[in-house]
Amino acid sequence: MKQIQYEELSTSVLTQLINSKSNFEVIGLGGRLMSACNMVENKIETSGMSCRVYTAGRIGTAAGSFFGGITGAIGILSAASIAVHNLATYNPDYEIEKYPFNNKIIVTYKK
Repeated sequence: MKQIQYEELSTSVLTQLINSKSNFEVIGLGGRLMSACNMVENKIETSGMSCRVYTAGRIGTAAGSFFGGITGAIGILSAASIAVHNLATYNPDYEIEKYPFNNKIIVTYKK
């Protein structure tokens, strides 16, 4: 998998990766995770493809909070919102997986 730096997102490198339907990882975000996600998502969509953006580990986090009072209710709502999101972005061309603790995103071509 090719690794690129955040600074390369504003160059032709991103366009080439998306047009060639490549998998890649964006590293060195330095607190610019959301900005990187938005740039990649916009480039994918302007290329006529669809994408799903999600945070790594979200299912486990939601499942882990099913037990107990208010956290259980939040866990159920979280799981429901994930299900709705997955239906709304059914069969995307790309998936953008956010890793907030590692300060990176992984972009995977799915079709």
